[in-house]
Amino acid sequence: MSASSENPQVPGSVERVRRAARRVTNDYSVLARIVRESGLLRRRHGYYWTRFGLTIGALAGVWVWIVLLGESWWQLALAAAMAFVLAQLAFLGHDAAHRQVFRSRAWNDWAARILANAFVGLSYGWWTTKHNAHHAAPNQEGQDPDISPGVIAFTRAVMAGRRGWRGWLARRQGWFFLPLLTLEGLNLHVASVRTVLGREPLPHRWVEAPVLLTRLAMYVGVLFLLLPPRLAIAFLAVQLAVFGVLLGGAFAPNHKGMPIVPATAEIDFLRRQVLMSRNIRGGWVIDLLMGGLNRQIEHHLFPSMPRPNLKHAQSLVREYCSQLGVAYTEVGFFTSYRIVISYLNNVERQARDPFTCPVAGMYGR
Repeated sequence: MSASSENPQVPGSVERVRRAARRVTNDYSVLARIVRESGLLRRRHGYYWTRFGLTIGALAGVWVWIVLLGESWWQLALAAAMAFVLAQLAFLGHDAAHRQVFRSRAWNDWAARILANAFVGLSYGWWTTKHNAHHAAPNQEGQDPDISPGVIAFTRAVMAGRRGWRGWLARRQGWFFLPLLTLEGLNLHVASVRTVLGREPLPHRWVEAPVLLTRLAMYVGVLFLLLPPRLAIAFLAVQLAVFGVLLGGAFAPNHKGMPIVPATAEIDFLRRQVLMSRNIRGGWVIDLLMGGLNRQIEHHLFPSMPRPNLKHAQSLVREYCSQLGVAYTEVGFFTSYRIVISYLNNVERQARDPFTCPVAGMYGR
C-alpha cells in the first residue's frame, strides 16, 4: 500500500517526511530504554558521599596549610590548590543540580544550593537558569546563552557587528581565549552578586543573597587577616585565575567548534544533543580535571545519570549512534583546544549553513 493511499488527505512525499520525523523522534526513546534497563540511571550514594567527604576535607586541609605556612610566597601554590578544590565542589554542585546524587528533588536542590553559595561563592539560581537553557538548546542561536554575544564572538551574526579594533580582535580571538579564561572566575562571582542583588525573579533569594555575600566577604576578610595585603591580593588573583581556567576548561572544549544551529531549526532530542557535543578522551586525570564533563554526549543525553556511570554508558551510546548513522565526536584533550582556537579565529569564514535538519535532509527539504 502506498503512503498516499494510507492517508489520502496528505501528499505521499509529505507523509514520508512525517513518518521519518516520527521515527527520528523515537530514536531517543529506544536508547533511553536500553540505558534504563542497564541500570546506569541508579543513584550512586556511596560514590557521592565519599567524594563529598574527601573534597570538603581537602578544603579544610588547604585552610590549615594557609595558617601554618604564614607569610610566604609558597601561599600561591596553596591558592592554586584552593582553586582546584573549589572547582571540584562546583562539579559536585553541578551533579546535584542535575539530580544525579539523591532520589529526592529537594535534597538535590538544596545540596547544590549550599555547595554553590556557601562553599564556592556562586549563585545557584543564576547558574541553573543559564545552564538549563544551554541543555535545552546547545549551540542554537538565540537560545543557548553560552554562545550569546559577549567578549567572544561565537557566530557569524555576532562577528558581522564587530568593526574596527573590535573586528581585528575578533578575527584573532582564538589566541586570546585561554588568557581570557583566567578572568572567568571573577566574572562568575560578579554575575552571581548581580543576580542576588538584582530585581529579576530568583527562587530562594532570601537564602542565596545573605549566604553568598557573607561567604565572599568572609573569604576575602580571612585572607587579609591571615596574610599581608600584597600576599592576600596575589593569593586572590592566582586562585581566581586558576579557578576560571578549570571551570572554563571543563565546559569550552565540549561544544565550541561544533555546529551552530540556526534559531529556527527544529531538531529531535537525540541529534540535538549528540551532534552539537564533543567528548574528550583521557584517563582518570581528565575525568578529575573536567568533573566528568569530558563525556559530554552522554551527560547531555542523560543529565541525571550519576557521573561515574557515564563511562559505562559511552559504549552503548556510541554503538547506537553508529547504527543510526549519527556522528559521534570524540577527540583528545589538546586536539579539542586546537579545534576551539581554530574555530574562534575563523568564525566569519564558517559555512553559512553549518547544520541541516536530519529529517529534512533525507528528502531534500
